[in-house]
Amino acid sequence: MDYSAYEFLTVEVSQRVATVTLNRPEARNAVTSAMHHEIEQIWLDLAEDREVNAILLTGAGDTFSIGGDVLSRVRPTKPKGRGGRRIFMADGRRVIENLLDVEQPIVAAINGDALGFAANIALLCDITVAAETAKLADTHVALGAVAGDGGAVIWPLLIGPNRAKEFLMLGDTITGADAARIGLVNYALPAAQVVPKARELAQRLADGPTWAIRWSKLAVNKWLKQQANLIMDAGLAYEAVSLMAKDHQEALQALREKRKPNFVRVAK
Repeated sequence: MDYSAYEFLTVEVSQRVATVTLNRPEARNAVTSAMHHEIEQIWLDLAEDREVNAILLTGAGDTFSIGGDVLSRVRPTKPKGRGGRRIFMADGRRVIENLLDVEQPIVAAINGDALGFAANIALLCDITVAAETAKLADTHVALGAVAGDGGAVIWPLLIGPNRAKEFLMLGDTITGADAARIGLVNYALPAAQVVPKARELAQRLADGPTWAIRWSKLAVNKWLKQQANLIMDAGLAYEAVSLMAKDHQEALQALREKRKPNFVRVAK
C-alpha cells in the first residue's frame, strides 16, 4: 500500500505494524479540515493493507494533537479536505465509523497533550498508553460548541455517565496519570516510555493469532458502534447548531485576541 499521498499523516510499516503519525508539529498537530479528511481516509486504507496486522497511532513532536484548528475555519484552506457545514455531520460520523470498522487492533501512544477531537480519536482506539503529564480533555464546550464528535460516545463508556458529563460540560483537563487511575486510558508512563510501550503492545498484537484478535475486537466494537449509532447524529446536529451560535463566535474572537471569552448568560 502506498501512503505517500498523505500530506498531514506519515505512515511507516515495519514487522506488520503500521505507525501512523499526526504530522503538523509546527502547529502542535492541530487538525485542519484537510487533515480531518486524511484521518477519515487512513482507516479505510489501513483496513485493506494485507501487510498490516496492528496499528500504532501517535503525534509528531511532544504533542499528540491539540484538536481542531478552529482558527482555520475563518481562513482559506486547501481544497483537499471537503470541509464546510453542509457535510459536517457526514464527515464527523464517517471518521468515527471508519475507525471502529478497522479490523486490525489500534494502539494509541498519547505522547503529549490530546485535546478535543484528537482526544476522542485516541480514546476510541483499542488500547491507550498516555504520558503521565499529558493533558487530555474534550474542549468543545470551552469553545462554545457541543461535544458532538465522539466525546459523548466514548467518555461515558470508559468512566461512566456522571463523571463523563463533568468533563464534557466543563471542558476540564485531566493528566495521563489521573486518566489511568480512573480508567480513561490503559497505561500512564513517563513520556519517553510511551511510544516504546505502545510499540511493544502493537507488536505483540501483530504477532498474535490474527483472526482471534481481530474478531475479539470486532465483537466488543459491536457495543461501541451501537452507542455511536445511538448518539452521533444527535451530538453532531447539536454541535452544528452550536457552531452558529453567538457563544462560539465569541470564543473564536477571544482566542484570536488572546483573552477570556464573555459568553452569553441566559436570562431566568
